[in-house]
Amino acid sequence: QVQLVESGGGLVQPGGSLTLSCIASRFAFSRHGMSWYRQAPGKERILVANITGTGMTTNFVETVKGRFSLRLDFIRNTAYLQMNSLRPEDTAVYYCSARGPTGTYWGHGTQVTVSS
Repeated sequence: QVQLVESGGGLVQPGGSLTLSCIASRFAFSRHGMSWYRQAPGKERILVANITGTGMTTNFVETVKGRFSLRLDFIRNTAYLQMNSLRPEDTAVYYCSARGPTGTYWGHGTQVTVSS
């Protein structure tokens, strides 16, 4: 059974940084890539960033470009979302997601709160 487990969320002040991790079981990021989504209170879940299986190509929503980065650790089969210069509007539950030949998988999410 495929499992995606996020970690690294928490409370941070505006301008601060956090690194989110997503570790996959029975799913190879190196073959299919992965995505990060977020859902703010009362809003729809939106795509924040994705990365190809090679780790060479990343895409980011306009609002996080230049502040967030995404990479894969192929040995640990883990994706890392580095979030810098955080803003209150980045507050959301962040979800790891991956799509493979047998379906689309989601983690349970990790809360990120940006507040002073």
